[in-house]
Amino acid sequence: MSAATTVVVLVAAPPGLRGHLTRWFIEVAPGVFVGSPNPRIRDGLWKILAERIRDGQAVMIEPARTEQGWTTRTAGQDRWTPTDFDGLTLMARPRGSAGQPWKAADQVKENSMIT
Repeated sequence: MSAATTVVVLVAAPPGLRGHLTRWFIEVAPGVFVGSPNPRIRDGLWKILAERIRDGQAVMIEPARTEQGWTTRTAGQDRWTPTDFDGLTLMARPRGSAGQPWKAADQVKENSMIT
């Protein structure tokens, strides 16, 4: 990935957003876009994504002058949130929709539908 590469990931996004992104990005997998737009275009795209994502999720990973060399933006429902830990960006996972705390796999009730 070059220093100017930007990655956008869309989950459950309206179809128009995917089409809008294809003007500046290549869709390398369903909902995953890679490109090198300039900062003005990138900021404009993010404004549109954040306004129109509705019940979906959007993540943008973009170049930045940080220790990691990139930063991230998120928008939408039930999204992972970037959290700074002494200059290191980690993603905080959302809790369950019912407000239940996270449970380890060995604490989750068995599901007979999963093999």
